[in-house]
This record gives sequence, C-alpha cells and structure tokens, in this order.
Amino acid sequence: MKIAELTLKNPVMTASGTFGYGVDEAQKVDIDVLGAIICKGIFLRSREGNPQPRLVETPAGLLNSIGLQGIGVDALIKDYATVWAKWNTPVIVNICGESIDEYAELARRLDGVDGVSGLEVNISCPNVHKGCMEFGTDPDVAAQITSRVRGATKLPLMVKLTPNAPDIVAVAQAVADAGADAVSLINTIVGMAIDVETQKPVLPNVTGGLSGPAIKPIALAMVYKVAQAVDIPVIGVGGIASASDALEFILAGASAVQVGTAAMISPKVFTDIVDGIDEYVRKSNLNSVSQLVGKAGLL
Repeated sequence: MKIAELTLKNPVMTASGTFGYGVDEAQKVDIDVLGAIICKGIFLRSREGNPQPRLVETPAGLLNSIGLQGIGVDALIKDYATVWAKWNTPVIVNICGESIDEYAELARRLDGVDGVSGLEVNISCPNVHKGCMEFGTDPDVAAQITSRVRGATKLPLMVKLTPNAPDIVAVAQAVADAGADAVSLINTIVGMAIDVETQKPVLPNVTGGLSGPAIKPIALAMVYKVAQAVDIPVIGVGGIASASDALEFILAGASAVQVGTAAMISPKVFTDIVDGIDEYVRKSNLNSVSQLVGKAGLL
C-alpha cells in the first residue's frame, strides 16, 4: 500500500508507543518483515512521563499511563534517525504537541531528515489552550493542526485519531480535507483499575489508556465508519493480535494495520500476521491484499 509517495512492502506496521524507537526492538524482531515502524511519540523537548506504576494488566487488555515520556526531537534526530537511514523498513515518527505551533515546528525540524520516512500526527494530546481538551475531539482544531503540519513538511502525513471524539467521522473528514495523506485509528480508550486492598486507583495518574483485544470491536466499528467517509487510506489500530484480526480490519476498509500490545507479549506476532495475510490472499486466489480492502462494506 501507499501513503502519499511512501510505498510499504506489506500492510503491517508497529503501533506508536509499543515499539520504542525501534533500535532495541530490532535485536529481537526481524524488522525487515514489517511494512513500517511507527516510533514512540516525540515532543520538541524531553519529557519524564508519569510516576510508576505505569502499566496495569486487565482482562483482555492493558492500561498504560506512560505520560509520553521521550527524549525530545533533537536527540531523536541525532541518536536514532541516523540508524533508521540504514534500514530497509521505513520509520514514521509519531509527533505530539502542547500547541498547534509545536506540531508545526516538529514537522519543520523533521522535514528532510534522512531516516524519517513520514509523520504520524498524534492529536490525542492535551490542548493546554482549551482546558486540556484533546485536540482530536474538535474537527476544526484537528484540521488546523493538520493544515499547519502539512504546510511545514513534504513528508507523507498520517493523522492518528482519538476514540474520545464525539464524532470521529467528522474529525477524519476534517483532517482529510486539511491535507492528511492517511488516518490511523483508534488511539487507546480511557480506563482505570482500583486495588481493592488499598482501596485506591492502581495508577498514580488514576486513569490510563486501555489497549489490547478488549478494544478491538470498538476500533473495528470506527474504522468501518471512517473508511466509508474518506477517500484517503485508513490504518486500523486496536486489539490486533492475529492475522484474522488484521483481516477483519482490512475487510472493514483499512488499507493497513498497526500492531501494538500483542507485540509486547510475543515479538513473533508480526511474522505470524504477515504470513497469515499472505496465505489468506493465496487461498482466496487474489493478486493482492488490496483487493480485500472494504469487502465487508459498501466502499
């Protein structure tokens, strides 16, 4: 599949926040198997993140409250982009901002950097100028961010959508009209866990983002709706742990998928999913997985 001018050898990517910057993970995963790597979210400056504990296992899922800990864009360019430039698998950088100006500045700094093949704009960050509302819940604000980032870079541009938007289809349409080359959805869903022994929330931050198989039906429904409303590629994210899961998203209208929590359990999951999709395509007597995109709907 293609995101603007970026061609991926297969439709399976890593999900941001679950594969670090890819360098350590490349020691245990054959990254040449992947269509693309999405690195963890990056801000202009380094961030310490939230206090421990940051992860809580839940039935069929995982709660995380990492707080977008990161090294900052300058360190990313210096320490990691030079490594990515030597890889055969493209790396897409997930960018986060506390203001629209910060998103645009990140895009400007990463534009033309060798080793950076695209951007994923994370619009689930707190908007400090609008009462800490997520940028991605407001179609107008989401479009403003997309437009500013589009004006600051020629890189392929994907926008990651939040499930907390009152109307995720409206947000998807807004960012598509503003210049996004693709959308990815969904980000994690807000959840919490309480320790009945201490009678307090397990996470110091009280709530966290729920990922894993528990959110797959929600993600699948949102991908289905968005795919029927926009003319740009849709990337499905949320609870994908097998080739069958990935194929559900593709049949719902996703051109590609991202795998996150499942890879934290078994790094082998990427190979299993890629091989499983290939086998399904062969058994279906098709020439390409693209022939399956949206087959479950009226696309």
